[in-house]
Amino acid sequence: MNFATKLTRTRIKIWIIWLAVLIIALLSPFAGIETQTLSTLLPGIVTHHEEDGALFPWRVRRRRWKKWALRRYRAWQKSYRQAKQTAMLAKLALKGMLPIAWVVEHLTVRQHRYQIGAIPVLYALLETLEVRRIINRYCPTQGDVDHGAVSLVLVINRLTFPLPLYRVADWVGQTVLTAALGVPAAKFNDDRLERTLDALEPHLEAIWIEIVTVALRKADVDLSVIFYDLTAFAVHGRYADSKLIDFGFAHNTPNDKRKFKLSLNTLADGNLPGLYRLWSGRTADQATVQSNMQNLAQWLKDHGQDLDQTLVVGDRAMMNAEIAVTYDRVGLRHLTGLKAHQKEHRALLKTWNDEQFEACPIVPEPDPRYWGRGCTVTFTHEGHTVTHKGLVVVSGPLRDQFRLARKTQLQELDKELAQVRNDIGQPRLRTIKAIKRRVNARLRASKTGHLMDTTVYQTPTGQVNITWQINKSLLAQEERLDGRYLLVTNDWSLSHQEIFRLYREKDGGEKRFLISKSDLKVTPIYLHKDRRIAAMLMLNMVALLAYSILERQTRQQGLQLTTRQIIQQLQNLTLIETHFIDGSLMRRLTPISPECFAILQLVAAALETLVEDVSPTPGLTLSLPPPLRLPTSHS
Repeated sequence: MNFATKLTRTRIKIWIIWLAVLIIALLSPFAGIETQTLSTLLPGIVTHHEEDGALFPWRVRRRRWKKWALRRYRAWQKSYRQAKQTAMLAKLALKGMLPIAWVVEHLTVRQHRYQIGAIPVLYALLETLEVRRIINRYCPTQGDVDHGAVSLVLVINRLTFPLPLYRVADWVGQTVLTAALGVPAAKFNDDRLERTLDALEPHLEAIWIEIVTVALRKADVDLSVIFYDLTAFAVHGRYADSKLIDFGFAHNTPNDKRKFKLSLNTLADGNLPGLYRLWSGRTADQATVQSNMQNLAQWLKDHGQDLDQTLVVGDRAMMNAEIAVTYDRVGLRHLTGLKAHQKEHRALLKTWNDEQFEACPIVPEPDPRYWGRGCTVTFTHEGHTVTHKGLVVVSGPLRDQFRLARKTQLQELDKELAQVRNDIGQPRLRTIKAIKRRVNARLRASKTGHLMDTTVYQTPTGQVNITWQINKSLLAQEERLDGRYLLVTNDWSLSHQEIFRLYREKDGGEKRFLISKSDLKVTPIYLHKDRRIAAMLMLNMVALLAYSILERQTRQQGLQLTTRQIIQQLQNLTLIETHFIDGSLMRRLTPISPECFAILQLVAAALETLVEDVSPTPGLTLSLPPPLRLPTSHS
């Protein structure tokens, strides 16, 4: 009330002063002067504005007083609320009824949650592999964000939560990477990511070989066994100008989809990815083997590995006479499956019956399911003849699967032929020619149609009938090949058991392809330029290398989990950042479960095994990251 009274008194005083000045001006000796000069005699009392006309002082000052009064009122209201709230808190505190949660809530201005998960583990691993340093050495930049940091973010994103490039910046803003790199999340927009991919493209091979070299040296990886295989990645879009994306045949992708192919040498020790290469989607698998053979031989020589100490294990689509001769000429040992297309190779599969195979088990089990018989396989190409050691393998589970499938198909064919017989006499099935046409169509549509002998005949009474039966001779010949396949090698020192074991371990390389397509998601990146696809695939291979080496090292520490399972176990680790009304800041971790704590301890021990060099390369300086810090308690 006092404030309102003072304001009213002030307004009255202004009016009185203005009227007094106006009267004095009118009664002055200049009252007779023309009206045109009146404005010059009353400066500060009445002014004129071109748009608003006469502007009196009470109009201006009234506005100012209103604003000033409103500010004072709001400030007083805020102070009053704070004082009232403080008094209420004091009363509750004295009575012991003040909840801490309520206090924290009212003292908090805002709160942010940042995902930690497995990011510190992956970041430390990539720094140990010197990914950022190597990329920055090949791709220097004057920008505020180096290409190594951008590549690091893309690799970690592939490992934890794969996203298209335009969504990476939003993901970075939700993680602790901004604090670790000291770069705002907005810097990782899709334009910057694409510029990094363009900068990487001229140096992809050199960068990858150096990263793999560091990994092999620090992890002390054995190079004695290498798996070689191809896979195809289907893409979306036309890619009309692409030399890489094309239609082609691949076992694991539809033929009506454009694709590119990837050949990969996987090291058996930990299933780590080694040399790789991109191929056009129409490239045949066998067409890549000799090129890979030359590159692999040179790479092994650069690492000081004798060629006769390395065994290359390939798939059944990776062998023919020309390739077999080339392996011997290059000096590499090989173990490869062979498709028995040639007559002499197919005869090897039929040499022994099931009883003869069951007398030679190649897996020491109480109830053996795999058997094998040795043989020799001869290849001739352009006048050169080589003889390799062969092993005909019978897989019991595969044999049972084939026979069960054939039995089911024969039963389905029997039902279809019975239906044709029941339909005889209908408008389109009244002649022998029409019935034979229908029967032949059913036989062609079935995979077992060639095993069925059918007869369409006319009875003496003029009725048309069908009879059919299984050709037991042809069935016995097909069953003789069920579950059998041929393995060949130019290493005569390998026993039958070793040949079979090493070939079965090839599945480890195929699982790495599966990880690339499922966990790391190569294809949903929507890049439509060959050079960016190649650069992004290289970063994906770096992610696969980190995935594999982390899994290898942790299993050596006794943790029988895949890298995907480790990432899932740590995904709930979160950093909570709280801002208070006084401007202070508090950061805290969510409680760590005993399981996560144990995993972190084992992972830290696994990473420490990579820090010390096993066989340092002369002239190569390494910059190692600090050891991973772990919490000292479970909470």
